[in-house]
Amino acid sequence: MAGPRCCAALNLGGAAAPPYLKMEISELAKALVALGCPAGKSAEMAAQLDKRAHQLAGQKGRSYEEALQHLLTLMRQGWAAPKNL
Repeated sequence: MAGPRCCAALNLGGAAAPPYLKMEISELAKALVALGCPAGKSAEMAAQLDKRAHQLAGQKGRSYEEALQHLLTLMRQGWAAPKNL
């Protein structure tokens, strides 16, 4: 059985999700680890990131992909920030 899909919360009126929305949460978690996310928190963070990307897409009138890219950019910047402030 496949893991939950990032597009699971997207209401498509019964239509199949476009292929580009079918990234699994586990794949997003792997991408987060590559960006510097602690591996032990990556699955939970991926699920939260997916949920927030859907929220932003609806609130701001942008696509899910644009919202997800925006959030990933913010996260990458946060992990790249100097640790000794």
